[in-house]
Amino acid sequence: MKYARVYAEDINVGDELPPLVKGPIQQIQLTRYAGASGDFNPIHQDDEFAKAAGMGGVFAHGMLSMGFVAQALTDWAGAGRVKKLGVRFAALVRLKDVVTCRGRVVSRSSKDDVHLVELEVWAENQRGEKVVSGRATIELPSRA
Repeated sequence: MKYARVYAEDINVGDELPPLVKGPIQQIQLTRYAGASGDFNPIHQDDEFAKAAGMGGVFAHGMLSMGFVAQALTDWAGAGRVKKLGVRFAALVRLKDVVTCRGRVVSRSSKDDVHLVELEVWAENQRGEKVVSGRATIELPSRA
């Protein structure tokens, strides 16, 4: 993976991250995520179980969607640049959903050669419904 090269001096309030599109979400992806995370809740694997629980069927782990947002940030800023990420899970991600991760710069600051950028971040499904929303702090290098 080649990361973008973004410098603090090049960022302005209102700038948007390049969108990251994931999906359509497939069951194998949920199974792999369960193995990686250790979250084997059958609500993410067994359609009958999920329906019996009143969920209408299998849905993705919330943290998988958060991981997509983190990937969008890292693809934009580079490895090790994400200092803080906090999200709220707003809606379920279903099988066959296409998730698009987005972000917008809301502020920037510099102090003692530390350059921070605050972003509003979110992920939305193919219907434009936000499934994750939150904020992130990124530390960017300087050109100097």
